[in-house]
Order: sequence, then structure tokens, then C-alpha cells
Amino acid sequence: MTEMAHGTVIVHTGDAVIPRWWSTIDRVTIGCIFGLFAIGILLGFAASPPLAERNDHEPFHYVIRQAAFGGLALFVMIVVSMMTPTNVRRLGVLGFFGAVAAVALLPIFGTDYGMGATRWYSLGFASLQPSEFLKPVFVVFTAWMMAASQEVAGPPGKSVSLFVTIVLVAFLAMQPDFGQAALIIFAWGVIYFVAGAPMVILMGLAGVVLAVGVLAYNSSEHFQRRIDGFLSDEVGENTQLGFATDAIREGGLFGTGLGEGSVKWTLPDAHTDFIIAVAAEEYGFVLVAVIIALFLTITLRSYFRLMKERDPFARLAGTGLVSLLALQAFINMGVAVRLLPAKGMTLPFVSYGGSSLIATGIAVGMLLVFTRTRPQGDIADHLLTRSR
Repeated sequence: MTEMAHGTVIVHTGDAVIPRWWSTIDRVTIGCIFGLFAIGILLGFAASPPLAERNDHEPFHYVIRQAAFGGLALFVMIVVSMMTPTNVRRLGVLGFFGAVAAVALLPIFGTDYGMGATRWYSLGFASLQPSEFLKPVFVVFTAWMMAASQEVAGPPGKSVSLFVTIVLVAFLAMQPDFGQAALIIFAWGVIYFVAGAPMVILMGLAGVVLAVGVLAYNSSEHFQRRIDGFLSDEVGENTQLGFATDAIREGGLFGTGLGEGSVKWTLPDAHTDFIIAVAAEEYGFVLVAVIIALFLTITLRSYFRLMKERDPFARLAGTGLVSLLALQAFINMGVAVRLLPAKGMTLPFVSYGGSSLIATGIAVGMLLVFTRTRPQGDIADHLLTRSR
């Protein structure tokens, strides 16, 4: 029986799929994901009963739904993580075209649920937000294009991916959903940077993003109101940021105790966008530090493992996926402490939300594929060989 060295692990090629998967997967990252999900369920017990009461549901209606969606997300994550990079690329490219079509058809078949932005499809029993699923498959498609452009006589992948990015950002801005549009731009920029983009081009891209931001500020009252609120010296006591700020202040180091917080009764998005305020109030800075540490562990471990990856596609796609996950977590927590303007964005695996949970499960499953140890030398050895 042939043996292959996967980093420091010896894997038998004839082994069953699950033992081989378990010996090559990043088990620490999986543990961190399950930890975040467990914290999300714990916070759901604290944050969701007021919402259930307002909507005439059972007290833990939303906790049960979060557990169901989260369980499905974890199952999808595990299944996807057992795939090969080639199959992930095929899944990502096919999924990309499906997600683009879903986003493009939102103005015709979508709904805004009275929120002023047409971002969802109503399925009766639940809603579907296609932009959540667009992000991971966009990363895979872009990484595929840019990796292909590095091959001899390869396609103009960088130009094609840039054109696609501009089109997608336009679609998202029409909803309007400037937050998801910003994430798409960020993901493309990170992948382009890792692929070897000149700094001049990246600086030019940053200038274009700034110009688009100014245009959005002058043309969108909703966008302007959020920026003005962020830049204001004072935070309104009866605003979501005001409630979140008070909750974080009240929580202190160890929190007020399970069920003793009050912010969940005043914040309409306490179970989603401002879940970190509930964590800070009831469990204090200690739990917030644990959440931050889990995200940092996932991010840094993924970066270090990807640094050793010599397959350009896997390296680019993995870097884009983990950067997207880290940025979304940073934005969610940054908004709650007023480091960033208010933006409706969930905390991955912690906040309530079916589309967000399942899409994040797909994204992390793909990331786990690209960070699995495979029979290859270090990238430095590969580059040294090429130079000779």
C-alpha cells in the first residue's frame, strides 16, 4: 500500500475517506467553528425571546430555528471539506453563475420585507438572501480566473474578474446593499494582491472605491444618514448604536449575568447584527475576548497553512475566503463599538440567520479543503526549484 506524507502526517492512500479526511483537516479550525456556533446558541437563548414575544411565537422559537439552520450549516461544511480542490472549483464556478442569476433577478422576484432594500426571496417558510451565497463562490471564481491567467497562454483572468466585479457591485448597489458590495470589492482586491498586483494599481483601486463612496453618500439618503451618524460627536440614546454602547458599558469585565441584560428588549437586531452587544452585557468582556480569540485563531492558522500551499488556485481561493470571514467578523464587532459606520452584517456562526449560516458553512468548508495538508513540498522549495 502506498504511503504519502501530508506534512507531518502519514496517510495511506487506501484508507477510507473519513480517516483520511480527519488526518489531513485542520482540526483546530473545526473546533473553533463549533465553539462559535455553541456561543451563538447560548446567546440566542438570551437575545431571541423578546423578538419571539413581539411576533407571538414560543420563547425559544428563534433558538430552535438557529439550531436547525446551524446544524445544516455545519453538516454542509463537513461535506464540502471532504471534497478535492478541483471539485470545489467546479462547484464554485457553477454556483457562481447561479448566484449571479439570483442576484440579477432580485428586482423582479425579490422582496424587501419593508426594509427598503430588495435583498431576499420569500420562500414562505423562510427567506433566501442570494448575496450571502454569492460571496464564497465569487472568491472561487476570481481565484480560478487569476490562477489561470498566470499560466502560459492563459486567459486574461485579471481583466475578466475585474469586469465581473464591477458588474456585481452595480447589481448589489441597486438593491441597495453597499456592505455586501464592499465585501466583494475587498475579496477581489485581496486575491489580486496575493496574485502579485502592482501597488500602483491597488492604490488606484482604493481611489476608485473612495470615489464610489462619495457618490453613494451624495445619492443615497440611507447611506448618508449612516455616515453622518457615525461621524457625529454624540450617539443618540434611542438609536441602535446608543443601546449597544450602553450595553457594552454595563457589561464590564464579567457581565451582568445570564438573562439579566436589558439591551435585548430595546435592540431590534439584538439577535443578528448586534449580538456582540448582548454578549458584552450579559457575559462581559471575557466572552467577547473568547469570540475574538476564536476568529483570530481561524484566521492566523489558515494564513500560515496557506503560506505553504504551492497550488496558485488553492492559495488564492483560501486567502480570499479566510480574509472575507475575518473582515465580516471585524465589521460586525466594529459597528457595535462604533469603530465603523452602522451596517447590517451578521457575526459568522454566532448571529441568527439561515442564509448567512449556511453560506458561511459552505465558505468555511471550502477553506478547510484549501488548508488540508497534501503531498507537496514547501512553497519556498517550489520557488527555489523554479528559479534554478
